[in-house]
Order: sequence, then structure tokens, then C-alpha cells
Amino acid sequence: MELELEGADLKAVLNRLRRAQGQISGVIRMIEEGRDCEEVVTQLAAASRALDRAGFAIIATGLEQCVTDIESGRKNGEDVGQMRARLEKLFLSLA
Repeated sequence: MELELEGADLKAVLNRLRRAQGQISGVIRMIEEGRDCEEVVTQLAAASRALDRAGFAIIATGLEQCVTDIESGRKNGEDVGQMRARLEKLFLSLA
């Protein structure tokens, strides 16, 4: 299954990833400057949430495409059980 993000979906995912990238750069800088542990962990948690949200958005788009593929009969040789197992594995990878 190829991921086809378009328009607003693509922009939202890229914005989340860029935000996470900036937060991670900030965390690195904070560690190098010897900043307070609580501040560092707070920023690291924010970066982690941004990455999780981007991942969930990508998975949701993939799920939507899978449902569309099933409904239109284009399953790329996968049966419904195989597709379900693959999607479940994706969800668990972000849990």
C-alpha cells in the first residue's frame, strides 16, 4: 500500500514533523547549555507528542485508503485479514 497524502493532510503532517524537528533541536541545545532537567524533559515530551500525532495522521490516512481499496475491490493481493494485521502492527508501533 502506497501512502497518498494530499493537500491539507500533507501540509498538516509536514507541519507536525517540522515542529518536532524544531523541538528536538531545542532539546539538544538545552542539554548542551546544561538547562534544568524538568525543562528538558518537558520539551522532549512535546517533541514525542508531535511525532506521535504525525504518525497517527499518516496511519489514519492509510486506513482510509485501505477502506477505499477494499470497497473498490483493489486489495493488491491482500485479503482483509492480512490488511487488518498489517494496520494493527502499525498502530501498535506508535503505542
